[in-house]
Amino acid sequence: MNEIVTKEDLRQFGLLLVDKIQAVFKDKDSERKETLEPEWIKSKSVRKLLDISAGSVQNLRTSQKVRFKKVLGSYYYNKEDLRKLFDDDKH
Repeated sequence: MNEIVTKEDLRQFGLLLVDKIQAVFKDKDSERKETLEPEWIKSKSVRKLLDISAGSVQNLRTSQKVRFKKVLGSYYYNKEDLRKLFDDDKH
């Protein structure tokens, strides 16, 4: 059982190891990007994103077309609800 490890074996092992490590980091980066995108966005961002007035944002809230939360005097709107609202308008 005296197997000899050559320089070529070590080089191939090193390349394989580097590929595996890079794959792990790519997976972690994609997971982190998904979690960094906020699910709830502030009124001001909604107005900028949709190019609508503060009154229009309030109408979305009072008509219960989108979910919202009030935190310390600021309103936050559910991003997925906003997407669905405008996807429905396309159909």
